[in-house]
Amino acid sequence: MAGYPYGQQGPYPQVPPPPSGGGGGAGRAVLWVAVGAVVASAAWAAGVFLIGGKGAEADLRGYTAPANLCSSTDYSSFETEYPDNDGSPTHNALKDPALDESYCSVNLKKTGSSYADAYLSTQVDLHRKSDPGPEFTAMWKNYEERYPDYDVETVEDIGEEAYLVSEDTTSGSTSGSLYATLAVRDGWTTYTMSYSAYLSSYDDDDDKDPPSLDDVKDWLKTDSKATLDQLKD
Repeated sequence: MAGYPYGQQGPYPQVPPPPSGGGGGAGRAVLWVAVGAVVASAAWAAGVFLIGGKGAEADLRGYTAPANLCSSTDYSSFETEYPDNDGSPTHNALKDPALDESYCSVNLKKTGSSYADAYLSTQVDLHRKSDPGPEFTAMWKNYEERYPDYDVETVEDIGEEAYLVSEDTTSGSTSGSLYATLAVRDGWTTYTMSYSAYLSSYDDDDDKDPPSLDDVKDWLKTDSKATLDQLKD
């Protein structure tokens, strides 16, 4: 999606200069008619390349945005750490000619917890009228430019592009937090899975310490792949 660097040629045909010397006016006229056609074709191609073509069809890669995303969200990787299921997860959905969106939020509980020890959410957006690629890349790849305390990693083998944004302030603290989001774009479909935990929500029991950030990252990758597979037609 990025443009061509300054001084580098774009994907347009290169027009040769007119030949010098003889050949007659008629020959030169024919030449310039041909050159004009090439230039016109190049201009048209440039317009299609830059704006994606008038009426370009949404490239949704076969994904759906179900009315209840919680029924399609796989978070089985988190269940060893948080075995108590949330009996009433929150979900909502939007259906519009420009955008289909589904959201799910789940409370994660350790054994014996009365309240949530952590939170997990997923969201899928089907962009039906415009390519979200440039804005998605700008937002997630450069996340730490806006929030310097967060780390950003590029993730391979999930969608067309994916980024993992995280922050861990729990080390040596009794009130820190653990946060991670995996953001994925595949064509004109975008998806996020987010985890957050706060030490203030945990008891003093050692068995209720939060998981490591590395574990959370691995779980997000595994469960996001599984969820995206379930969202395919």
